[in-house]
Amino acid sequence: MSDNKKPTLLVIDGHSLAFRAFYALPVDSFVNREGQHTNAIHGFISMLLLLLQQEKPTHLAVAFDISRYSFRTREYPEYKGTRGETPPEFIGQIPLLEEALAAMNITTITKEDYEADDILATLAAQGAQQGFRVLVVSGDRDAIQLVNDDVTLLYPNARGVSELKRYDHDAVVERYGIRPEQYPDVAALVGETSDNLIGIDKVGEKTAVKWINLYGGLDQILEHADEIKGVVGEKLREQKENAIRNRRLNRLVNDVDLPVGPADLERQKINPAAVREVFDKLQFKTLLERVLKIAAAEGGTDAVADTAEVIETPAEQLAPVVRTLIDEELAQWLSRHSAGSSPLGLQVEMGPDGVTGFGIAAADDTVYVPWATGRPDYAALEDWLAGESPKYLFDSKRQLKALRTAGLELGGIAFDTTIAAWLIRPGGKSQDLAGQAYTVLGETLDVADPNQLVPEVEALSPATEAWHVLRIAEALAAQMEPGTRRVLDDIELPIVPVLATMELSGITVSASILADLKSRLSASAADFASQAFAEIGHEVNLGSPKQLQQVLFEELGMPKTRANKTGYSTDAASLADLQEKSPHPFLGLLLQHRDVTKLGQIVETLEKAVGADGRIHTTYDQTGTSTGRISSNDPNLQNIPVKTEVGREIRSSFEHGAEFSTLLTADYSQIEMRIMAHLSGDEGLIEAFNAGEDLHRFVGSRIFHVDPAEVTPLMRTKVKAMSYGLAYGLSAFGLSKQLRIDVAEAKQLMTDYFERFGAVRDYLRGVVTQAREDGYTETIFGRRRPFGDLNSKNRVLRENAERAALNAPIQGSAADIMKIAMIGVAGDLSSQGMRSRLLLQVHDELIFEVAEGELEALTSVVTTRMGGAAQLSVPLDVQIGTGDNWDDAAH
Repeated sequence: MSDNKKPTLLVIDGHSLAFRAFYALPVDSFVNREGQHTNAIHGFISMLLLLLQQEKPTHLAVAFDISRYSFRTREYPEYKGTRGETPPEFIGQIPLLEEALAAMNITTITKEDYEADDILATLAAQGAQQGFRVLVVSGDRDAIQLVNDDVTLLYPNARGVSELKRYDHDAVVERYGIRPEQYPDVAALVGETSDNLIGIDKVGEKTAVKWINLYGGLDQILEHADEIKGVVGEKLREQKENAIRNRRLNRLVNDVDLPVGPADLERQKINPAAVREVFDKLQFKTLLERVLKIAAAEGGTDAVADTAEVIETPAEQLAPVVRTLIDEELAQWLSRHSAGSSPLGLQVEMGPDGVTGFGIAAADDTVYVPWATGRPDYAALEDWLAGESPKYLFDSKRQLKALRTAGLELGGIAFDTTIAAWLIRPGGKSQDLAGQAYTVLGETLDVADPNQLVPEVEALSPATEAWHVLRIAEALAAQMEPGTRRVLDDIELPIVPVLATMELSGITVSASILADLKSRLSASAADFASQAFAEIGHEVNLGSPKQLQQVLFEELGMPKTRANKTGYSTDAASLADLQEKSPHPFLGLLLQHRDVTKLGQIVETLEKAVGADGRIHTTYDQTGTSTGRISSNDPNLQNIPVKTEVGREIRSSFEHGAEFSTLLTADYSQIEMRIMAHLSGDEGLIEAFNAGEDLHRFVGSRIFHVDPAEVTPLMRTKVKAMSYGLAYGLSAFGLSKQLRIDVAEAKQLMTDYFERFGAVRDYLRGVVTQAREDGYTETIFGRRRPFGDLNSKNRVLRENAERAALNAPIQGSAADIMKIAMIGVAGDLSSQGMRSRLLLQVHDELIFEVAEGELEALTSVVTTRMGGAAQLSVPLDVQIGTGDNWDDAAH
């Protein structure tokens, strides 16, 4: 019987695919109203619906593990022992997934003492014997052994669960060079890290395959072990028991006594009412619609009428046919489709040498425009790009920079799907366009993998990508609350061209200063290392945790730090704590070596980042934090120490360009504490700021009951640590660690603080209470940050969420204020025709390059815009400094 006439049995490894989905989709993007994370469930069901659509199985089952324990762990207790603890966000998702599958009338199977793979092996063997075409879906490589003429493995690729690699007999041979049934022999020799099965030292996959092809299999290899020469042969003979054990454990059991067989797994109609109930609890709106479409097509009752047709065509084939336009027809197309306020999707195509084309999309029509510099018939395109006609883009900053490099301008950025998705779920990971289509629209795009030398699929046209951007944007816009949309329109989109300009401008850096500093730090590191070795009488690798554990805890007999997977912690915090409690010369030198080595790495990174123009061009990640703060990458300019001498030397290498007269720095003073005063309404804090007092001295005088002049530096330090710590959810224990005082003193300090500044205490309590009720926190400007974990049953997740929720409105408001100030400053510099320019944003500081004769005007613009970025109950104090370099310009 041909395959297309055979019934199709689809069997899925539930835990394997759920874990893949968990790591493929952002955790914080999928949390229901009860605080339960649901990303693994969403990814699993999305994958399942695609399989139902593409493979059309007649019979279906999902197998789950009952626990980590099975007959394999009884024989070998270390089996899978290297696997870490289950992520707390994953806990609770499997029972809900099983509930969702039950609502879809899909059979789930478990078996005490066996793994899901054994269930798959049994059903695959029975299915093949009974005349089924069998499809096994698993992310466990052991399932390769099941492949034969009747059984095909669908294996998730590295991108998650949205794409599955088909392994039939020929595909296994092509990939591994052996037959499917021989794969366990390869795994036995090489070992399997994920299962904690240790293989033969020095034996990799190529060696194992070579031996199998030469001798026939593991048994035959061991019979000829004496013939194998060299170190690898010696290791094989010494460790052959590892391979024998591995082969015994990785052989899947294909005769498990199951309550059902293939014939019992015929697909049943979906129960729409049950699906609605479960998916409502999970808050899966898009997935519910997709499942109901399938239910309607199957004739299920209670399915909505408008879902009667199942879409069985890949999403990219639904897009309008792409036309290529390059003449006046393009001008007519743009005029027709950009009339009024209808937005168009835009995707800039880029090659190694810059812009190569444009994809432009309306809802029902798409065009591709190849780019050629200076063509007169492109005037309409250039005018449209630069004009204010609304455009929807994915990752607009990257495209804007490419256009500017090509001599083109881009105006009218009306929506950015990258930014919008982040605003809706600020804790989620940034996704590519295919990831957004999958998450937002529930569709899989066959996009080419840029890491493949020979892509398995052809790249989508930029016009088709622009069409998807348009649809994703519309779907995201429908999800946005009014306040979130205002943040997008008034803050996040206007800051895009500002950041792009800063990145393209860069900042001049002195290569000679960096080279000298790198040399001195390298010599200092070598000196500290030499002294450290002299203390113990031999050399060690100071970067090796294992060797440090040997020296510290065995040779020197120092008190043990906290335990970890490799023994005892040698991280910076643990060793600093150890040095304070049990000082030792070696440990002191080790910590100093670490410090200068880290600084040396910072300097080296900066050196490598200096471009041919003598300037560093950092990249600002607008969506890199959940608070709204802008982060800096390649290189990171926010990790340069501020208060150390070396940090100041590093900053001194950042200079103004030859055609500019000086650098100007502008820094918000104590902005988070000012926002705290405003949000809490605490009269004491407001009085201090409005009177222009030193805040920490003022607070110290109230807590310690002394005049402000009598507040000692130690008192001020304690107050400062506590004031900022409270805004970050710092506990009495944490404060005691930070100040190196006992917990009782820290508790009393906090009690005294709240007695004097009770409105702060009430505000902090209220933030968490309100967030727990609303499910989110909100900044002064309406930026929301969801906190589903505030209602989590998992204590660790809940307490982490409480600490983060305390500070989110403060940090988020500070981020908003900084961005509003930057937008205002950039607008004034442009409107006033000034040549001075904004170069860097680092924490609460802006760095400008000042053109000759513009210092006074720039100072006025900066202080006005930064000071007026928000109307608070306390003033926004801006400190200005100037100098030839960043350090000299410090204030």
